[in-house]
Amino acid sequence: MPKIRTGVIGVGHLGQHHARLYAALPESQLVGLFDADPERARLIAERHGGLVFSRLDELIDSVQAVSVAVPTTAHYEVTKRCLDRGRHVLVEKPIAARLAEARELVRLAAERGCILQVGHSERFNPVMLAARPHIDAPSFIECHRLSSFGERGTDVDVILDLMIHDLDMVLSFNPGPVEEVRAAGVPVLSSHVDIANARIQFGGGCVANLTSSRVSMNRMRRLRVFQRDRYVSVDYQTRHAVVYRRRTDQGAKPQLDMEQLVGSDEEPLKLQLQSFLASVMTGAPAAVSGEAGTAALALAYQVREAIDSFLRRQQQASPSGSASRGADA
Repeated sequence: MPKIRTGVIGVGHLGQHHARLYAALPESQLVGLFDADPERARLIAERHGGLVFSRLDELIDSVQAVSVAVPTTAHYEVTKRCLDRGRHVLVEKPIAARLAEARELVRLAAERGCILQVGHSERFNPVMLAARPHIDAPSFIECHRLSSFGERGTDVDVILDLMIHDLDMVLSFNPGPVEEVRAAGVPVLSSHVDIANARIQFGGGCVANLTSSRVSMNRMRRLRVFQRDRYVSVDYQTRHAVVYRRRTDQGAKPQLDMEQLVGSDEEPLKLQLQSFLASVMTGAPAAVSGEAGTAALALAYQVREAIDSFLRRQQQASPSGSASRGADA
């Protein structure tokens, strides 16, 4: 079977790994790379092969499928140029910086008959693949995603940078329509919100509590799901999960059966790219579609709006805010 001609746009922290894997996957032929920094592109090409393109459109015209790993604020512009030329696209999360942009990309992909996949890689974490069959009707979901501060990703707030991973995962469990969002968050080391907590009530009765921080001393990526008859705890970092099931013997108190799950050593990004290329080859729907990416972005904006309200209330309650209101009165 002919290999799919692939390319990578943006070969920074994430994009370099797209290039590495496209060069290694048997179903892919890495044609080339483009980056705003030509020297960076040349460095990655020396490591993994492929041509360095000096013009973006030349790369797009030379490939069938492409990964877009540029900063979030450029996702829409670059992805649109690819789709306009009929190219299949895997765009890193979030799908775009604005909802209108995300919806336009989904519309354009459908119009051009292109695969549009969004890089919510946690869906492909081997421990999640092992745990997912045990999750079917969550009543309460708790997510913690904490990391130390770094310059990468600070062009957006922590909701679009980190929390959106968990927002996508929660939505993938089909909890029903969003009924209420309450959230709090503050900037700490950047001009955007760096730590946030959200409580989301869904129409199906499920409640999700999410905490994300990029100003923490310790790293943590955990998911806990509570259902009527079981509790599932997933540690994305260690790739270990535990499933506790309620067992009721006749005439006895409820007991818990425990099952431990261990994810494989497979690289989530590799599994993600293989899934994308399979969709390109077969025409099957993307594992994480543009519509799913847009839904996660829409919920992220609801969280952001709730945090904006929280910050306004804080400002109004501060001594300086009270003084201002008194002067205005």
